[in-house]
Amino acid sequence: MTEAQWAVIEPLLPVRDPRRGGRPLKFSRRLVVDTVLYVLVSGCAWRMVPRDLAPWDVAYRWFRAWAADGTWNRVHDALRDRVRVADGRDPQPSAAVLDSQSARSHQGGEAIGWDAGKRVRGRKRHLLVDTYGLVLRAVVHSASVQDRAGAKLVLADIGKLFPHVGLVWVDGGYVNAVDAGLVDWAAEREGLEIVVVPRNADVKGFRVLPRRWVVERTFSWLGRCRRLARDYERKTAHAEAMIKVAMIRLMAARLAGEEIEPRGPIETEAARRLADDLKDE
Repeated sequence: MTEAQWAVIEPLLPVRDPRRGGRPLKFSRRLVVDTVLYVLVSGCAWRMVPRDLAPWDVAYRWFRAWAADGTWNRVHDALRDRVRVADGRDPQPSAAVLDSQSARSHQGGEAIGWDAGKRVRGRKRHLLVDTYGLVLRAVVHSASVQDRAGAKLVLADIGKLFPHVGLVWVDGGYVNAVDAGLVDWAAEREGLEIVVVPRNADVKGFRVLPRRWVVERTFSWLGRCRRLARDYERKTAHAEAMIKVAMIRLMAARLAGEEIEPRGPIETEAARRLADDLKDE
């Protein structure tokens, strides 16, 4: 991390209380975070981190502890609110986009299944993002779980975290002629309106769909971190934590004024569409 990025993250990390006893920390929190980010971005195994970083077992122990006590979630949520405020938005979103991504898993662990539709053995990453593409909730589950069932895991009790969210855009896989129960479930239990963004069957190949491209871009952001190119975590909690760390890295750079400008026709077009959507709102 740069100095500016660390200045954004440092106040949000827990501070050791010397009154509780124990030995002084041998490795700084910044070195630990740098080591976790190295594993995330490079995609290497924990045991293969360079010697000039924190020892792998120290970094992994802190990563695991902060995933268990909710530190990554708290830092992520605080940065997300700051990014929205900096962009002139209310910290509480009123609309969201939902989608899933199947990730291959070549390791053992919990919740490993087979996605018959995409022919992938591994897990699904279910993301609920705001209209900026910032993650509101991330749930990792077995790839064998259907999208409609997985959506309920993401949307359950979402009103307690984001009481203003009343509209969620999804693709046709969540609502079809065979099973439209998700719409009724979301309306009755969560007070949400599920809106399907249909795909034009006459158009072949890739096509940018209104609203739907926002969550697809978020998956693209995550794909820049090689650790997330596959699912290497043995626990779903650690897989969810890696998603939050990736977004923390992105939002810290944005708040530090070091965001990478869009390059190439795809990212430039995505930036233009985002500006148009925000202007319409």
